[in-house]
Amino acid sequence: MDRPLPILSLPVREQRYSCHGCGNCCKDFTVQLRERDLQKLREQRWEERLGEPVTVEFRDRIWLRQREDGSCVFLQEDGKCRIHAEFGFAEKPTACQLFPFVLVPDETRTRAGLSFACQSVRENKGAQLSTHLAELERMSADIPETRRATDVLLLAEALHAKPGEIACLEAVVDVWFSRTDITLRDRWDGFAWLSTSLARAQLRSVRETRFKDLVQLLASALPEELHQLGVDRATKRQSKLLRQGVFARLEDVKISSAKSKGRLRVVLGQLLRSARFSRGKGVIPNVAQGFLEGVRFEVVAASAPLSDSPDANEIDMLFSRYARAMVLGGRAWGAGYYGWPAVRGMQALALNIACTAWVARARAAKQGRSVALISDVEDALGRIDRAAGRAPWLGAVGERVRLDYLRLDDGLRRILRDSI
Repeated sequence: MDRPLPILSLPVREQRYSCHGCGNCCKDFTVQLRERDLQKLREQRWEERLGEPVTVEFRDRIWLRQREDGSCVFLQEDGKCRIHAEFGFAEKPTACQLFPFVLVPDETRTRAGLSFACQSVRENKGAQLSTHLAELERMSADIPETRRATDVLLLAEALHAKPGEIACLEAVVDVWFSRTDITLRDRWDGFAWLSTSLARAQLRSVRETRFKDLVQLLASALPEELHQLGVDRATKRQSKLLRQGVFARLEDVKISSAKSKGRLRVVLGQLLRSARFSRGKGVIPNVAQGFLEGVRFEVVAASAPLSDSPDANEIDMLFSRYARAMVLGGRAWGAGYYGWPAVRGMQALALNIACTAWVARARAAKQGRSVALISDVEDALGRIDRAAGRAPWLGAVGERVRLDYLRLDDGLRRILRDSI
């Protein structure tokens, strides 16, 4: 048997994490079970003890059952997991143990990325990430595919990366998001410009050393180049695509609801909600269990960008930590993001931030404020990142077409500058 890949702790020294028992993940996430998880549940005799099923089958997979409010059947009133309380942390389902870590293999190592759907991760609370390595080694034994080498990463569509190219791109992005002399708006405008420029380049003829020179040249032109290449406000079509991107990231049909309503009613409801996001008028439909309930699209469109927030510096630090964690933790492309090429993954990251900014402004509007605060942005990022790399439709053709259109006429830059 091949030797497992070594696990690399996320090299973002500013990022910390420890579980603080908020229970939010147990109130929201659907948990898919492995055969080993099912065996543990049988040995713990939960169905016999509780007198009810603790799992549910949906689309040929087995999941932990959720209550009507979306919470896990094992979540106690004190916010603790009953399995954990009675049998210990290591006896919980593997996905529950691992969260918020995401193990992403490449050719030579397995990166330990982080999900910002976790409140403690967003708030940067806890221990240094390296202290979790021993536990990650233990947990990875139950998910061996996370320790096996994957295929060569793609740089662009159908273009395999050559040695050093991805590492160069990661280093340039990391430096850009680590700089302290850049405004929040310029930081994301620059990243969108860089990702769009690489998407337009003929990379087949610019390889290895020449690619590295190109990336470093583009990065060296920032942020001064942005002031020479100003952009207008987003067009109606670009704003519509942004709202569609938001809907795709917030839509979250619970298994219990899907089974009780039936596939046809669920799909029809999704189409109707999607159409309302496309129109962008009236009250935002019910998404993510009322996350934006009662807010009007027109109010969001008229609200201030995040740069006007009194918490702009804190928002910048949060977004920068997130971007660096995504890229250096392997979640921005490759096995951590639908197998996508690096250049397209950069565009998706920019769109994720634009969607987060839109949702944060909507959250502020729900509280009667015209300007978002750091708490609004944290809530928004948690909702957006819970879908990143996890919701299969975000890796499908519809999302790729959306990004291709936003690449035209500086679409990514426009929607980011409008909202940030």
